[in-house]
Amino acid sequence: MIQKNRQKGFTLIEIMAVIIIVGLLAALGAMNFLGQTDKAKVITTKANLKMLHHAIAQFKMDTGRYPTEEEGLSVLITAPTDIKNYQPGGYLDATALPKDAWGNDFIYRAYPESGKPYVIISYGADGQEGGENFDADLYSTDAQ
Repeated sequence: MIQKNRQKGFTLIEIMAVIIIVGLLAALGAMNFLGQTDKAKVITTKANLKMLHHAIAQFKMDTGRYPTEEEGLSVLITAPTDIKNYQPGGYLDATALPKDAWGNDFIYRAYPESGKPYVIISYGADGQEGGENFDADLYSTDAQ
């Protein structure tokens, strides 16, 4: 009786198949993770828009007027010289204006076309007006 001397182990094809499958699963997982990151940035930016919108409303209640476009959001941390009844310490807990989740400045517009007295805008992931999906503009008047 002759026994064949076979070594146990994986063939090169089996090893390559496993590597390809693991690579595909890693790519799929990375795509899901990146999608969740973008969603989180939109949610964070909407929360900041809502907070800034309410801070402007409080400024109006205290001072009797909305900020001008030239003053912008800076009135929330620095009192204009012509204002009385400005809240001591400003209207934000921070000493600097927040940025959107993509690191861009928020835009303040007085009396926009929507008929609202003001709106605060984030231009989304691309930082430019317009866009779709994660590049879409976000407005404080739409934040919930």
